[in-house]
Amino acid sequence: MARRRAPRSLWRWLLMIGTVVFFCGALGAVLLPRLGRPDAGVGPTLSGSPLDWGLGLYLFLRRDDLQQPAGNDPTPVTFVIQPGQSVTEVAQALEEAGLIRDAFLFRAYVRYHRLDREIQAGEYTLRKTMTIPQVAEALRAGRKAEWTVRIREGLRLEEVAEAVAAQTHLSASAVLSAARDGMRWRARFAFLADLPPGATLEGYLFPDTYRLARDATAEDLIARMLENFGRKVTPERIAAARTRGLTLHQVVTLASIVEREAVLPAERPLIASVYLNRLAIGMKLDADPTVQYALGYQADQKTWWKSPLTLDDLQVDSPYNTYRYPGLPPGPIASPGLASIEAVLNPAQTDYLYFMADCLKKDGSHWFARTQEEHLRNFQRCQGSP
Repeated sequence: MARRRAPRSLWRWLLMIGTVVFFCGALGAVLLPRLGRPDAGVGPTLSGSPLDWGLGLYLFLRRDDLQQPAGNDPTPVTFVIQPGQSVTEVAQALEEAGLIRDAFLFRAYVRYHRLDREIQAGEYTLRKTMTIPQVAEALRAGRKAEWTVRIREGLRLEEVAEAVAAQTHLSASAVLSAARDGMRWRARFAFLADLPPGATLEGYLFPDTYRLARDATAEDLIARMLENFGRKVTPERIAAARTRGLTLHQVVTLASIVEREAVLPAERPLIASVYLNRLAIGMKLDADPTVQYALGYQADQKTWWKSPLTLDDLQVDSPYNTYRYPGLPPGPIASPGLASIEAVLNPAQTDYLYFMADCLKKDGSHWFARTQEEHLRNFQRCQGSP
């Protein structure tokens, strides 16, 4: 029985496929060495296998995509690789975090450059402005040494600088130098438009936890803190301030006083309402924290916030002394957290004009009063209390 011959059309397809494979191999042999250039990332380690040639050609054809970052936000992002995660899982997680655009392209890149064998579990600091080769190299090189900087709410500028100096290699003087000239930052951050001439960044260094590269400068940290402020204090919040007839600078100023006065979170809107009610009728704020700010550092107490205040302290001649001068002080007295800013934007609806610490509970709570008579009775309640 005669053997059946393959149809001519099949032979044509086989010939075409063979030609394409040969062409791709020849083209790859010419073009692939270019992938080893310094600007292409980590140089390739080729085994000469068809998979390597195919990956190399694929990467060459998508070389422009390799150099495109996922975004333009330079904020550091903490990325964690769990033990046992595969490169496929890592690539997918990177894409979901917005750190790369194409998980498959990332996998192809690390496979071709043999980086898949060097990526280890751990915590890494990445940015959306990094390209795929830069992300891959960061994961290969391991975690870059960093400082963890924690800035709590209610610190004045000098305290922020001291806290940074205590947690990093940066000096307090370098931080203060970068933060005292508010005008140099105003063009870069639109929310600083209301900053008065000669003002510092007091109140705008947003309290939070920051991860800072070991080689970062004071300017780098200040920029990070301002960027964080801009993300938290959104345009919607700024618009809400203007609806209340306040500039953002006034909101931050009042919020800084609330931050220093409030102990219990639930009382922030109540305290904000007292000060806003006073402002509305032209009554002096009589806020102790503004006097403390005016007095400055107390060497005997080793603090920037003298306590208790004396009657003489309340007479200090400073525009920050709200016992002497009506209205808001010239600017913030500390860095308020978002909760205090929200309290000013959305205060409790009260007719309170006075408050004082609850001397019986001594748990940070306050007594609130509508009239001076009620306020006096609250003082009398404390008479004889231990």
